[in-house]
Amino acid sequence: MSVDKTMPSDRTEPPAPGGGVPPLEPADWEEFRALGKRIIDDTVDYLAGLRERPVWQPVPEEARTALSEGLPEHPTPMAAVYDAFRSTVMPYPRGNIHPRFWGWVNGSGLPVAAYADLLASVMNCTLGSGENAAMMVEEQVIEWLKQAFDWPGEGSGILTSGCSMGQIVALAAARQAGAGRWDIRHDGTRAAPRLTVYGSTETHHSFEKAVELLGIGTAYFRAVPVDGDFRIDVAALRRAIREDRAAGFHPVCLVGNVGTVNTGAVDPLDELVAVAREEDLWLHLDGAFGAFAYLLPTHREMLAGLKEADSLVFDLHKWFYMPFDVSCVLVRRPGILEETFSSNADYISRTTSGPASYPVAFSDRGIEQSRRFRALKVWFALKTHGIHAFAESIAGNIEQVAHLTRLVDAAPRLETVSRSDLNVVCFRYVRPDAGTDELNAVNQEILTRLQLGGLAVPSHTLIDGKFVIRVANTNHRTVKEDMDFLVDQVVSIGDDVAGARAGAGA
Repeated sequence: MSVDKTMPSDRTEPPAPGGGVPPLEPADWEEFRALGKRIIDDTVDYLAGLRERPVWQPVPEEARTALSEGLPEHPTPMAAVYDAFRSTVMPYPRGNIHPRFWGWVNGSGLPVAAYADLLASVMNCTLGSGENAAMMVEEQVIEWLKQAFDWPGEGSGILTSGCSMGQIVALAAARQAGAGRWDIRHDGTRAAPRLTVYGSTETHHSFEKAVELLGIGTAYFRAVPVDGDFRIDVAALRRAIREDRAAGFHPVCLVGNVGTVNTGAVDPLDELVAVAREEDLWLHLDGAFGAFAYLLPTHREMLAGLKEADSLVFDLHKWFYMPFDVSCVLVRRPGILEETFSSNADYISRTTSGPASYPVAFSDRGIEQSRRFRALKVWFALKTHGIHAFAESIAGNIEQVAHLTRLVDAAPRLETVSRSDLNVVCFRYVRPDAGTDELNAVNQEILTRLQLGGLAVPSHTLIDGKFVIRVANTNHRTVKEDMDFLVDQVVSIGDDVAGARAGAGA
């Protein structure tokens, strides 16, 4: 056997193809089965014991070292690889599956959906086009979601990786619908100069990426001021549209927020519907997490404008508790996604029969040709639990945040800074003799100790210059006692930090 002098001398040649066991299949299926059973057992133990572990902890140096090793050249037994995962990866997650994680807006992950993700990986379907059951599962899931939001039956949709991709899909459809006499797809945005898009200053930053990538440009995104409740100022919105039209711009899209990230604020949806209809604008609603409050009778009237929008995006991996990643775009106008994204090539053309004859092509409703089987976990979870169980959990999250707000309001050294009608509250530790800078420093230290100590993981934001502790509750594992614990810890740590700073003369 010849040796490649440019490579390590102990490297062996791969087995010759064509005979024996394929090199990337298990050599022993019974060994593979036994490891699989062990993994499932360990997974169930891990999920059942979440509450006893830290919410988050830093990755130690030995794990960092192991996770910076070079490219493996030789095989390692599967069991040894799994042991490496258990020691260097599994103990150090982001933490969002823990009952006391309320940072940013991360879902908690349903156990049954995790099983579904395993099954989806085993099937390994790509859902661009073609007849197979996975395609039909995604169609069914989209229909279920349309029913959940009272969406028009003739409307359409597609599952995406997240609302960041959903914003691009929806805005591209809005651009296509509003281009009128211009052929955007053929001639580009130069053919339709100075298109403008409107949303509040609280609009998610992913929308900035969308207007950039689609050639509209951030200079043409009109960031409209908000009112005292962080909702878009409709009067200012009307003025901006009127002034743009007078200056020769071409307004095409209005963006409404159904739960802003900072404070959970919901724009006045009925008023936005009216503006969009009067001005002939595409109304796009970003319901990344807040849209799911529509499932509750207590919130349906407030969110009634949802079903009047031209497009709606929402993340099922947020307030619908799915494992990452799965999100959805719904559009009102049938065929608009295909008008925006469909393409033709001989190698993906349709046949009269067989797997290539299927009439639906999700690749014609978005950017991706290769698409993973995201729908299965949603299908599995909805069939297992039913939509009412999800609504009950969502209502529980809202009540838990209401309970937290009551605790904060009753605590002399805590202050509610912002509270939404949904599942977000921002608060801080206060002392009457401390200024803004001092309180900001104290609250930042409180948050750091909560997180580094593995006690709880809220996140933070700045509201009117105040550094606040922000709780966004999209966690199906949380109970009210967790909020009691959080308040006790914030007060205790705050007293300790403030006392230490006072003693040091800070």
